[in-house]
Amino acid sequence: MTARLDIDNVTTAYDKADVLEGVTLAVEPGRITCLLGSNGSGKTTLIRSILGLTPPRLGRITFDGADITALPTHKVIAAGIACIPEGRRMFPKLTVEENLRLGAYQEPSDTVTQARMAEIYRLFPRLAERRLQLAGTMSGGEQAMVSIGRGLMRAPKLLLIDEPSLGLSPLLVKENLMNRRHSTPVFVERPPNARAQSCCLRLSIDLLPSPGGTSALFPPETVRGHRCERLRSRRVF
Repeated sequence: MTARLDIDNVTTAYDKADVLEGVTLAVEPGRITCLLGSNGSGKTTLIRSILGLTPPRLGRITFDGADITALPTHKVIAAGIACIPEGRRMFPKLTVEENLRLGAYQEPSDTVTQARMAEIYRLFPRLAERRLQLAGTMSGGEQAMVSIGRGLMRAPKLLLIDEPSLGLSPLLVKENLMNRRHSTPVFVERPPNARAQSCCLRLSIDLLPSPGGTSALFPPETVRGHRCERLRSRRVF
């Protein structure tokens, strides 16, 4: 599995306000990387920088050795990076199936698209039951399933997941996202304890099968058991 992402001394700003300043980190294949930080600490801005939505002012971003810093978003996606955004982002006036198909719009083979859709329906049987229902008429948790399923339809090598636990059970997220063997996941979450409240941290753990029964996506003992790296960011008010 190849999906190494290297971020080197990246600074990203909105107008004249620097949100990220000199951020350097590596996302290694076969490991779960989690960015932990409170609201305003720069987590989503880093995702936007990777995707080319808010290009960095300074620094360099490479994916599998290729420089993607200045690539437009559709080419970043084509390179094998996908994002599941925060807040149940989907197209409310399209059906479940139409939403899922949009996640595979760059896939030329309808056979491959159908196979991936069948896999999504296996992960989320509720979506199979409601595949012709307008997504906007579904419950919050079901809309979150649609958003996650759309992100998986591209079969990305690197999957950026912004606050996946909103609207879904942590156990469901862990079983369906953390244990995927063909995608390297990067989770963006608010911290599980006060230790990380005032900054943005990177937590990296091995991508191994997760034991069931846990009540939190990244419980405090997980953070205590692994080394966290502080990322440089500025809070924007």
